Formats: sequence, C-alpha cells, structure tokens
Amino acid sequence: MLIHCGYDIAYTLSAPTVLVLALRLRPELDSRLRSQENFRVTPDALSVPFLDSFGNRCVRLTAPAGLLELSGDVLVEDGGWPAPVVANACEHDVADLPVSVLPYLLPSRYCEVDLMGQLAWNLFGDSQPGWSRVQKICDWVHGRLRFDYGSARATRTAWQTCEERVGVCRDFTHLAITLCRSLHIPARYVSGYLGDIGVPPDPTAMDFAACMEVYLGDSWHTFDVRHNARRIGYLPIAYGRDAADVALTTSFGPHQLSRFIVKTCEVQANAAVA
Repeated sequence: MLIHCGYDIAYTLSAPTVLVLALRLRPELDSRLRSQENFRVTPDALSVPFLDSFGNRCVRLTAPAGLLELSGDVLVEDGGWPAPVVANACEHDVADLPVSVLPYLLPSRYCEVDLMGQLAWNLFGDSQPGWSRVQKICDWVHGRLRFDYGSARATRTAWQTCEERVGVCRDFTHLAITLCRSLHIPARYVSGYLGDIGVPPDPTAMDFAACMEVYLGDSWHTFDVRHNARRIGYLPIAYGRDAADVALTTSFGPHQLSRFIVKTCEVQANAAVA
C-alpha cells in the first residue's frame, strides 16, 4: 500500500526568530519513499539542514517577523500489516547490551527512572521477562490512564502522569518508557505519523503520534501505548530519550501557533495527491 502523509503548520512571529524543525521522516525510511519528501517554507528563509545527535533530520532557519508557513508531504510504501508481535523477543542483561542503547536506560527530562524503580519492580518484577513483560507494562499504563486532549500539559512528567491518571499519547508513552527503563529494558520515545488505517476513523483532528520503542532480542520494537494495539503504517520522524529530544518545532523567540494540520491516509498507487 501507499501512505500519503504531510503537514501544514503556521506560526505568527512578533520578531525575526530562529527555529529548529524536526519534520522529516527518519533516514531508515528512505528506501520506502515513492515520491520526493517535500519541505516548503513561506516566506523563504535561510535554512541549514543537519542531523542531530540521534540521527534525526533537522533544519535550522531564521524567519522574519509575521506569518511563517511550513508544509510538506511524501508518499511512503508500506506492507499494509500491523506491527508484528515477536513473542520470543528476549531481554538482555545490561552487560550484554550494545553501548549505543545504554542512554535509553537512564532518567531523562520526562522519565524519572530514579523515582519509579520500586513501583516498576513491585508491579512487574515477577512477570515473564521479554516481550510479555513489556506488553504487561503497556496493558497497565493503558488501563490506568484516561486519554484527554483537554488535559494536555507540556511539562507533565511520567511520575505526574502516573499520579494524575490522565494524559495524551506523549504521557502514555513517557510512563511506559519509564517503567521499562526501571526494569533495565532500553526504551526510547518516537514521534511520527499514525493514520486511521485498518481501524475506525477517529473524529478528532489528526496529530503527530508518540510511540515507544523497546530493545529486545537485538532489535527495536514499536509499542503504541495510547491505543495498546498493533497498528498499520506507523512512520517515524524522530526518536530520542523522551519528548524533549524530538520536538517537531523549537522556537527561540515569541511565537503563536496559527494553523496546525496533519494528514496521514492510504492512497491508491495511481492516485494523484494534493
């Protein structure tokens, strides 16, 4: 299948402002692209592309005061199957982990491993290690929290999410990541596209989605904690330790969001896309 995804975002800037954007798909998806990944800035602004320390594709630009419009889209080939269940994927002893995954065991801005370790071991210490344990964590988080866009708060941490029992997809993800890390399972935060493919359409406006990836059996595996289901067509944009590492837009000056549209849908191979 082909998935058409993209965005149309606008900010009103009160003064010339530097922004860092992370809106392009991860390099690992390059072989699946079936069109050029467009990136448009209006008005034209001096921009410098770069890879951040996690290998995410970023752009730094200096925009003039006024309305700044950002848009992009791309066609991506997808197998059309839900993310697989790898029931025999095993946990690794910390001594055997690749050094590149060790940062995903540590506390980070939104993931207070140092505060939640005892709770994690009390809840899941006796569970079967590996895939089954991670799924039990996802089940627990999904059952404990109530999803509510109206309760979104940019500063909410995993510990606060656990106490308040409400949040959006980033909060579900942060809490599950923190519990996994507390049990010595490397876990990282991933932002990306996730459309309503193979499931009933969600009547609310589409947004970028947060998921968790865990390192089991020498590979990273995706878990959608908010829906607690294996979904079709998750397309990662950026990953890091938590949401602080993968901000889609970072503005170094006053700004006001004027428009925010995200689209992700299945299209026919010969269909024209706007």
